[in-house]
This record gives sequence, structure tokens and C-alpha cells, in this order.
Amino acid sequence: MREAIEVEAGGRMVRVSSPSKVYFPERGLTKLNVVQYFLAVGDGILGALRERPTTLERWPGGVFEGAKLSTRQDNRGDAFYQKRIPRGAPDYVETATVAFPSGRTADEVCPTEVAVVAWAANLGTLTFHPWPVRRPDAEHPDQLRIDLDPQPGTDYADAVPVAHEARALLQELGMDGFPKTSGGRGMHLYVPVRPEWDFVQARRAVIAFGRELNRRMPKQVTVDWWKEERGERIFIDFNQMARDRTIASAYSVRPKPRATVSAPLSWDEVDDARPEDFDITTMPARFASVGDLHAGVAEVAYSLEPLLELAARDEKDHDLGDLPYPPEYPKMPGEPLRVQPSRRATFD
Repeated sequence: MREAIEVEAGGRMVRVSSPSKVYFPERGLTKLNVVQYFLAVGDGILGALRERPTTLERWPGGVFEGAKLSTRQDNRGDAFYQKRIPRGAPDYVETATVAFPSGRTADEVCPTEVAVVAWAANLGTLTFHPWPVRRPDAEHPDQLRIDLDPQPGTDYADAVPVAHEARALLQELGMDGFPKTSGGRGMHLYVPVRPEWDFVQARRAVIAFGRELNRRMPKQVTVDWWKEERGERIFIDFNQMARDRTIASAYSVRPKPRATVSAPLSWDEVDDARPEDFDITTMPARFASVGDLHAGVAEVAYSLEPLLELAARDEKDHDLGDLPYPPEYPKMPGEPLRVQPSRRATFD
């Protein structure tokens, strides 16, 4: 492997060690290719991350066959999530303090310039996971992130009609969303909101949104937390709005053999888009042509009140309260029994 080189990133020189190290063997793409990709879409990735506490998903050995990501249950993986700023970070890498459900806190990387993205990419970061908050107010989300998650037997094409119905519902409520591919089979909708409501309220709003979509498209949409109940439908993953749960940012690289990326779309493109067409080799030319299609996320902010009113009606008229939190959470007020349906008889 070649010795370290330096690349220019927003007026700073950033060191890239082992630039010829292969990160995506199927495509012959190297660490340097990844760094160059992020620099090519620099304004876009920085727009998605700026002033946001960000977890780094690091794949320092690349995406080789059999590579796996460490989890809370098994930390022996080849890749891992970095929630605290790495030791030895340069002084231009700023941080933001976040609080986890456990009550512990951490200083996470908080990108403020494109050099931070290049520095993180040199550490093997492929996917950036920004919180839906900005550093000045880390307790109040300024984005709703609606995750349209295809379940087994479904794919991106099945998410398309759900996305259009989701937009219609948002517009009925005086809101709008910004779509992007997940980089896999799914789709994400970003809804900018005023940072006046906390994580519990934001999650409650997404639950209400998902329930209304389920009423309109019962054969295509589910909000069932337990996989055994979802069927071949699109799951509205409401727990992505829980504290310390994040999704891949726009322009993030996904750890897949093709080096696909999470690509912002215009609504006119949603029907014909193919997620596999957006990768680190194709996205720079697209970005140069169309610019940042998610720039508008920072230019508007909606009220959460219409969705909270919908949640209140669900509770009053249909006796629909909270849904289960992720397993690492402490028991939350008003949360139902956190036991999958097939095992509930044991707990009754």
C-alpha cells in the first residue's frame, strides 16, 4: 500500500493513510476513492451533518466478504459505531454533548466543515449517523425522519406508493417531506420541524403518522413493532425517532459490495429511481448536475401540532397509546408490555 498522502478539504490538508487500501473488493474501490467521493459531494454531506452530533460507523478493514458490524450483544465484529470522539482527533474536530437513554452522556463528533468528513473517512467511516438535533439544542429534534422499511418479500418498489401517500398525508397536515434512498431497499422521508418538542413527542408524532398510513393502506403499511406481525408490508419504523436512534445521512456510503450511497431524490424521480444506481462512482457527477436536493431541509420548519393532535385523537377515539421502545431502553411511562405476541401467554 502507498504511504500516506494529504488531500485538500475546504482549505485544510487532511492526511489519508494507506490510500490504496481496498475498501470495496467487488468494485476495486479504495480508501482514497471513498475520501474523494465525500469531497466531491462535500456541500451535500456537510449540509446533512453540520452542527449535528454524529455517530461514526467505521469499517477500517473495508467491506470484505463475511465482514460484520459489532452490536451491543456481540462486539467482536469487523466494524463498529463510534459514539465518542476518537482520541487524537485534530483540534478542528468539534463535539456536541448528548445524553443517552441510560442517562450517561458523551461528546460526539459534531461536523462543522468538510475536513471533518474527510478525517472521519480516513478512519474508515462509511456511514454517518447524525442525530435529528443541532448542537445549540440537543433536546429538541428539528427533523422528523420517517423510515419506510421494506420487510422480507418487499423492496424499494413497494415503498414507492407508500411514499406518495405519506407525502399526501403530510400535505394535508400543512407539511412536506424530502425523500432519499436509504442506500439499501428502503426510503427515508425528512420532515423539518421547529425545535419546540422533545424526543417523546416527536416519536409520538411519527407513531400517529404511521397509524394513519396503516389505516389508508392496511395491506401495504404496518407499524407493528414485532417482526412476526409485520408480514410483507412496509414498516414505518417509529423508533428511529427515539433518543439515540439514528439513520444514515444523505450521501452516506453504505457497507454493501456495490458501495451504494443514500441519495436525495426529487419527488419526480421517486417512481423510477433504482437505489443500486447511486454509488460512490456515479454520485459525484449527479451532484455536480443537480446539486443538493436536500438543501431545502434547512430552509423550512413545520409545526408538530397537527400530528400531535392526530395522536391525541387516536388515544381518545381508538384507545391507541404508546408502542414498545427498543430493547436497550429502560421501561418508559405508558409503554405496553415489551414481549413479542407469540410469548405473551407466558407473561399473562
